[in-house]
Parts: sequence; structure tokens; C-alpha cells
Amino acid sequence: MTLSTSDARTAKMWGLLSGLIVTAVIAIPLSAAIGCATHPASRFLFEGRLGDATPVGYVLFWWVAAAFLAALPFLVGYGVAQLSQKALAIVGTVIGLFLIALIVLAQVSF
Repeated sequence: MTLSTSDARTAKMWGLLSGLIVTAVIAIPLSAAIGCATHPASRFLFEGRLGDATPVGYVLFWWVAAAFLAALPFLVGYGVAQLSQKALAIVGTVIGLFLIALIVLAQVSF
């Protein structure tokens, strides 16, 4: 099934909008990841395996996390623009159920 020109333009606009929304959501975590990667004293804020990592490993971890966070809006926008309506509905339902389960588990744990 091929999309007409107006349908393709609409799909691209929805992809752009979803990418902008994801950008707004990840702005603070992206800033924090870059901050942890560039500030050497932030290593002492973490205990356990992340705090015990070598300085190079610690910085590399945060730069990789920042790279994944920076790529996320582009991946989401591209996926929304390219997926069919049925596939988007399935993905949206799975994400919605995951968020509901996360909220329920967070309430139970506290």
C-alpha cells in the first residue's frame, strides 16, 4: 500500500511532532547525563558498580547514555513517520500498559 502525497506529509508531520515531544521529555535527563560525564567529582555520588568503575569507564558510560538519549527523538520521529496505524496502536498500547504497571509497582513499593 502506497501513501498519497498528503498522507506522506501528514505522517512526516506526526513524526516531527512526536520527536519534539520526546525531545522535551528527555531534555533534563540528557543534560544530567552530559553533566555526569563531564564533571569528575560526580563519580562519588554513586555507590555500587557504577561508583566502583574506573574513571574512564564511568565517563564512557555517561557519554554512551547521553548518545542514546540524544538519538531517541530521531528514532521515535522516524518510527512514527514510517509505521502503519495498526503498528503504532500496538506499540502505544504496550507502552501504555508498561507505564500503568510501572505506576502500580511504584505505589506498591513505597
